Amino acid sequence: MKRRTFIATAALGLPGIRHASGSPRTRPASIRSAGGAVVVSTWNFPGANEAAYESLARGKTPLDAVEAGIRVTEADRSNTSVGIGGYPDRDGHLTLDASIMEGTGRCGSVVFMEGIDHPISVARAVMEKTTHVMLAGVGATQFALEEGFRYRRELTDGARKAYGDWLKSGGHRPKPVGEENHDTIGMLVLRDGKIAGGCSTSGAAWKMHGRVGDSPIVGAGLFVDDEVGAATSTGLGETVIRIAGSATIVELMRRGETPADACRTAVERIMSKQDASHGGGGFLVAFLAMRKDGEIGAWGCGPGFEYVVMRGGGRDVVKAEYHVF
Repeated sequence: MKRRTFIATAALGLPGIRHASGSPRTRPASIRSAGGAVVVSTWNFPGANEAAYESLARGKTPLDAVEAGIRVTEADRSNTSVGIGGYPDRDGHLTLDASIMEGTGRCGSVVFMEGIDHPISVARAVMEKTTHVMLAGVGATQFALEEGFRYRRELTDGARKAYGDWLKSGGHRPKPVGEENHDTIGMLVLRDGKIAGGCSTSGAAWKMHGRVGDSPIVGAGLFVDDEVGAATSTGLGETVIRIAGSATIVELMRRGETPADACRTAVERIMSKQDASHGGGGFLVAFLAMRKDGEIGAWGCGPGFEYVVMRGGGRDVVKAEYHVF
């Protein structure tokens, strides 16, 4: 999916920081108001926030809304970084990861799962129907089949062609994580003091077979706590895992930092730990956080990250502030 060009404006007085403001609000006529509810997600994925918000308007829970919204993106065959349209790993396998979490601490995830359309729903089933938090690989697929999920082996035509072109290129390197290969939808939903969140991804294109990023790892790609708020991430997952990024942000908010400041602190921590052995600069990673009172903040390492906010029936696409190496 083509991302809109990120337009940097004046620096904020700190080296390596750029800022851009949000775009005008739109108000889709088909979306009913869900009262004081808030839905926020990484990137401008078509229909995802609307589906989550409409779920709340029908009286569903924040957890229901998260699942409904993320399922829209997972089912989008034109999306090459999430769900059934995703690009495969270097061996031609499409492997999917997802996590889901409530503010009570209940959570579930699936990693390295093949052949199942909706990993976010399987993650929820792990949370609600087992005593475990995470299922992986063949075991995750087996569990999904036992729960009645449909098996789908084939790549989309677009993914198959892209994989063939990549093999012919002879480079045989993973596709860099950036604006066109950001690999995650993370969604946070708040209503009546209750928060839920979810992440889903097909991972970085052409990754090593067996690679798992931050999205399905509770505390890295997602963390939710009704007492404080929630956070999620997108981009190069290895950098997020190294600092337990989303849990770090929630704990920073617990200590009094705003969502934006907490996200910025996490990005700065990532930057301070990067060196040549960890990939150096030139990658994209970003965090999105929401406090329990509905305040939202985000920060990126590298330009290009935008997120969507829905509240009061309105829809904002916001371009995040960011650091650069």
